[in-house]
Amino acid sequence: MEQKAKSVSPFSNENRNAYVLEHLTSSLLMLLAEKPLEQISISELCDAAGVGRTSFYRNFETKEEILKAHIKHLFCGWMNEWKNSPGLPLSELVYQVFSHFETNRDFYSLLNERGLTYLLKDILLDLCGFNPDQEVVAAYSSAYAAFFLYGWIEVWFQRGMKETAAELAAYLDLGKK
Repeated sequence: MEQKAKSVSPFSNENRNAYVLEHLTSSLLMLLAEKPLEQISISELCDAAGVGRTSFYRNFETKEEILKAHIKHLFCGWMNEWKNSPGLPLSELVYQVFSHFETNRDFYSLLNERGLTYLLKDILLDLCGFNPDQEVVAAYSSAYAAFFLYGWIEVWFQRGMKETAAELAAYLDLGKK
């Protein structure tokens, strides 16, 4: 009796997982451009991505987690650089944050259009160094900075992202003159 060769995927587990994450993300963004998140089923998402439901649930519990992971991915590059440059003035932080949004305008416009800007909150808290175990002044100060940025982002989105990052940063410097 002749033995058949096993069909083995050429992808390593890491490559296969990266493939799944990339396809789930791109498919979710495509579907989100067509309809609200709550109208996208997990089955529809998995079909569009060409992956099984098991692959979805192995990586995420909710569709929002895909978007949060994508936001973290977008923020990751300059966020690490920023954390290694302590002491930057608030106007420079505002400039960097809004430059990031300008660079990724299509994605953030889609989040805003679909009422999903609340997903930015955790990223901003992390960016500002918030940790609930901090001393009281540090915890409230970092939360203040994060929600200050979040408020500006919300207003900027609502205003149609008209102002540039440089203009927004300059508004902070007006009180110093």
